[in-house]
Amino acid sequence: TPSTGCPVKGVHINFGHASFLGTDLLKFQMASYSNLDFIDFGVYITTTKAMQKFLTNQYGHNWEGSLNFEKVEKYLPYFKSAIQVPIYVIGIDV
Repeated sequence: TPSTGCPVKGVHINFGHASFLGTDLLKFQMASYSNLDFIDFGVYITTTKAMQKFLTNQYGHNWEGSLNFEKVEKYLPYFKSAIQVPIYVIGIDV
């Protein structure tokens, strides 16, 4: 916690639609904004394309329009001016 000096992290897990990426990322900024110090960094967890392909082949899951690690990695630099809190992106893979 901020009072003990230990870093506080915000975690978001998204297996949903890619259209929520901007809103999800801005939540991290809002939690660290204006010296509120709710979080020191964010952790964003999603699946990779390979994992989605595996789940589609194995279980017939439809991932059309879904977010994946590669999309987050591609679009995160566009949010650089709006988000000052560090965000670690984790892709769940097979």
